[in-house]
Amino acid sequence: MLADAAFSTSGVPPPRRAAAWSAAIAASYFPLDLRFSDPERFSGRLARHDFGEVLISRLRSRPLAYRRRPEHLREAGEEDFLLTIPRASPVRFSQMGREVACPPGGFILERGNEPYEFSYAAPCDLIAVKIGMAALAPRLPDPGRWCAIGFDAREGVGALLIDLVRGAEAQAHRMPRAAREAVGRQVLDLLALAVENDARAARSAASSVRAAHLRRIAAFIAARLADPDLGPEAIAAGCGISTRYLHDLCRGDGPTARERVREARLQAARRALTRRGEGRGVGEIAFAVGFSDASQFSRAYRARFGESPRETRAAARRG
Repeated sequence: MLADAAFSTSGVPPPRRAAAWSAAIAASYFPLDLRFSDPERFSGRLARHDFGEVLISRLRSRPLAYRRRPEHLREAGEEDFLLTIPRASPVRFSQMGREVACPPGGFILERGNEPYEFSYAAPCDLIAVKIGMAALAPRLPDPGRWCAIGFDAREGVGALLIDLVRGAEAQAHRMPRAAREAVGRQVLDLLALAVENDARAARSAASSVRAAHLRRIAAFIAARLADPDLGPEAIAAGCGISTRYLHDLCRGDGPTARERVREARLQAARRALTRRGEGRGVGEIAFAVGFSDASQFSRAYRARFGESPRETRAAARRG
């Protein structure tokens, strides 16, 4: 995790404030594109604290919009997640085709390895908790499925989570290292409980049996991407379930079976295109991950990532 740090634009000359704030955001979270309505009049404060497995930060600023673009993901390592808790004024967030407005009293999860847009139209005061996949996944399996969803935290476990995070941020400078690490683990445990106690979790594929089937489906797809005929019937047969149950599982979790196959193929292609020493051409990679038509692959790739396969490869080689 990063060390404790604090940043304020108050001592920065107005013409340099936008660039300085962008650098502070990248250092605390990850690189983002920022859109300022009035860059020279912008003001903001950011303080972050290391709590072992999590990084808790307090952010206060004038209105702003942040964008995580496909090109920001090329240098990303292990996936990080952000737990965002607005304290004053609502925030808007969109990712993976979902859009949510989260007011104070709620929280949202955000994926670091997927493009997104985040904004607030009024002066904002929020707390963000940065969490690595290795810390979150053992407590909340497949955490990506709970991202870009608004959670009501005005009562119950969610309220306890918000109280703990706010108190931890306020008292961080008075806590020794061991205490901070213990509080960080408690934040993760309460986050998992808050999500699992949400009514949507009970209605979704959150049961252990359904979750196990979904993991088996994902593994089967990943192992057979090269098969151009990979479809619902083959997946169902390979996982020992009926096609109807496969569709039911996917429907409850979001993407259809065919959408999961396409997403897995596109992600595999992107990894190959950015891999050092990869000698295959774009067409060879497309066929290797199961696309039977290079033009169709290029169109699907651009629609998913906002750039062509060749642009991805060229940028990776420049990097």
